[in-house]
Amino acid sequence: MSLQRSVDPDRVGFDPARLARVDDHFARYVDAGQLAGWQIVVTRRGEVAHSSTYGLRDREAGLPVESDTLWRIYSMTKPVTSVAAMMLWEEGRLQLTDEISRWLPEFADVRVYDRGSALKPYTVPAVEPIRVWHLLTHTAGLTYGFLQTSVVDGLYRAAGYDLYPPPHFDLAAATEGLARLPLLFQPGTAWGYSVGTDVLGRLVEVVSGQSLETFFVERIFGPLGMTGTGWWAEGADVDRLAACYAAHPQTGQAVRYDQVGALALKEPALRSGGGGLLSTAADYHRFTQFLLRGGELDGVRLLGPRTVRFMTRNHLPEGQDLGRLSTGGFAETTFDGIGFGLGFAVVLDPVPSRTPSNAGEFYWGGVASTAFWVDPVDEVTALLFTQLIPSSTHPLRAELRQLVYAALVG
Repeated sequence: MSLQRSVDPDRVGFDPARLARVDDHFARYVDAGQLAGWQIVVTRRGEVAHSSTYGLRDREAGLPVESDTLWRIYSMTKPVTSVAAMMLWEEGRLQLTDEISRWLPEFADVRVYDRGSALKPYTVPAVEPIRVWHLLTHTAGLTYGFLQTSVVDGLYRAAGYDLYPPPHFDLAAATEGLARLPLLFQPGTAWGYSVGTDVLGRLVEVVSGQSLETFFVERIFGPLGMTGTGWWAEGADVDRLAACYAAHPQTGQAVRYDQVGALALKEPALRSGGGGLLSTAADYHRFTQFLLRGGELDGVRLLGPRTVRFMTRNHLPEGQDLGRLSTGGFAETTFDGIGFGLGFAVVLDPVPSRTPSNAGEFYWGGVASTAFWVDPVDEVTALLFTQLIPSSTHPLRAELRQLVYAALVG
């Protein structure tokens, strides 16, 4: 499925000449060798005002980015898993305040890192159990091994949890292993980007009685028409998959990164709820339109509008923003003026974050520099796809906002 422009930009309030700056700006990254290629989609009021591609999906093979290119979306998987959990919440099958040990008993007696080294850590009991809302908001005290900012991250890596869990683990085994590792902080007291959404995916499995893959396909992808989204590429889809790149530490040039990229070419033992999906612009466009429309698309409703509004409010303790509550380290968002909802970063005040967006905008991205946002105020959505690790290499997301909102004149 491809995604073409459906309306003249000026009919939905965009200045066409200003919107053309988007392509001019991002083309310079490709021409300078800093990106291999990209795909960008901008919509307003449900109409595609801008849809463009540039460069190569596989530079070494000389294959161009096309409208149906398949991208590794990594942490843009997290909002999908969060939607799955909230669908179960709407059915009354779980409460946000429920202790997760009700379904995942391995988390009944978790401990929290207090002091010491990775060789000799000292831990204390958790004074608050991990609850469902902690997983949705990254306030459970879990972390990622690849962050490399704390002793607990080192313990994760020693146990085989880096960007992914050990390769032979399925989601159940990975979750059980995580429960044996200490938490970075007491649940509910800080914000730390984490494997919490992987644990949430396992919770979806246990509560629903279905594998996460089956739940996604039957309850989300099928109803929304996201037919090109899954955890790996095979057959004809392999040729559509964009190659993965990393920034050379000295030159900044995009260089092939098959060590990570090749993982998308084989069926994984673990269907990650936190970072495993491949998708297309057309598919993820449908997901963002479903969110913009308050949980419904083309007559199919997966969530109620109140639930979507609830998910996209700030759920951090005492209404704090990430600038005050974050433990630091890697995060796919800025901090000041940004809160966190149930699966999304949420703009509280655009001024401290230095972005020309609206309060109430929600968004997220992936480690390979993909990103999306949904702005309910101006009814704008935007999608950026490329394949460069890490996402902090260039300010692509901030620049896309800058250029898109500069073009919105009506």
